[in-house]
Amino acid sequence: MRLKNILFAAVSAGAMMVASSSFAATELTVQRFFGACDADFGTNTDVTKAVGECGIITSLINKFNADNPDVHVSVTTVEWPGYDQLTAQFASGDAPDVVTIHESVLSDYQSKGLLLPLDDVLNSVGITPDSFTDAARNGATKDAKIYGLPIDTWTMLYHINLDLFKQAGLVGADGKPVLPTSPEELLAQAEQFKQKTGKPYFVQNLANETALFTRNLYTYLFQQDSDFFADPTHVKLDTPEARKVVELYKAIFDKDYTTKDLDYGGAINAFLAGEGGVQLNGTWVIGDYNAQSETAGTALNKGGYAVYPYPQLFGGAHAQYADGHTWAVSQKDRTPEEVAGIGKFLKFFADNDFEWSRTGHLPAYKAVITSDAFKALPHRDTVAAVADLGKPLPAAVQRQFAIQDIIGEEMSAAISGQKEVDAALKDAESRVNELLENL
Repeated sequence: MRLKNILFAAVSAGAMMVASSSFAATELTVQRFFGACDADFGTNTDVTKAVGECGIITSLINKFNADNPDVHVSVTTVEWPGYDQLTAQFASGDAPDVVTIHESVLSDYQSKGLLLPLDDVLNSVGITPDSFTDAARNGATKDAKIYGLPIDTWTMLYHINLDLFKQAGLVGADGKPVLPTSPEELLAQAEQFKQKTGKPYFVQNLANETALFTRNLYTYLFQQDSDFFADPTHVKLDTPEARKVVELYKAIFDKDYTTKDLDYGGAINAFLAGEGGVQLNGTWVIGDYNAQSETAGTALNKGGYAVYPYPQLFGGAHAQYADGHTWAVSQKDRTPEEVAGIGKFLKFFADNDFEWSRTGHLPAYKAVITSDAFKALPHRDTVAAVADLGKPLPAAVQRQFAIQDIIGEEMSAAISGQKEVDAALKDAESRVNELLENL
């Protein structure tokens, strides 16, 4: 009897080992930016209680692991934007399975065959590109294929201190801010604002900055129907259209219609302290600024906070520069279980795009952006238009982050008076084209 029990125990233990190994979770590696916040959200799986980019994405991945015991995601968080590290990982053959990549950067890796086309994987879990917003679909499509699951569209916005706008006489009878419809009107309103409030119309982060200059330029080139990247390997910036934009921002600088010596953090603090009327910042600060507007004693609570897309200043296309975040998948040999696990992960994020949209970024899915839940979020009625207005650079343009730095450097020099406008535009064009000639 004792021997029988021992044999039974041994067989049972063996069966448990076989069962355990057969149900071992499929391991996937995920690499992301958006910061680290484990102290606050490291174990949180209730996404509705999460706030901010870091809190929401951390909680979403926690919930995915909790809800999918057959797949385990190991997360590495990199300092924004993480592309130097990612490039080194590809070079060493140690790229993560799934990684956050801006739509504007997808071409850098896709053009070298480093990313997996996702059409088949997405189709296998019921995600089709026609479910994406136009902005998201355009940004994630390269060579007629989807190379990243879009999770949002982001852009720069006019964040407005309504109290100061009221003081300046720039609020209509409907309570909405009066925004300019031409470069001349912008300068006139900025002068009126300065005279009435004694403060600059714009709060801009112009110190140690390149991206803001470039994004402003792209938006107002689009609005002039300038096809400045008709050839994705050759930019045209020494043009009348570009000159109009740079000269506008130079006039804003020269006439003291803007803050001048603030970095990114300083500009946020200045706007929240009521030191200017319009801060040029992205979708991602809407939640924080709205919270300030609901807090008694703050500058934004005094008269209210509003946020709008950039105004239409030129007579061309109704458009503004936009980018987006995606989940991209590295190209490597995988088991069917690993491919299925990636599909599950991507489907989970598609299904939870509303939660991500609480960051302030615009949803990547038509069903979310038209939903009552999204419309009920603060200020989404004024910014939702970006899903249609948002326009990226042509999909085939590579090295967009490097191009952004070059153009921003030259625009900064022109706007601050270190260079003549014509010289800066010529230099920007030649430097970008030299970069693109040596890919």
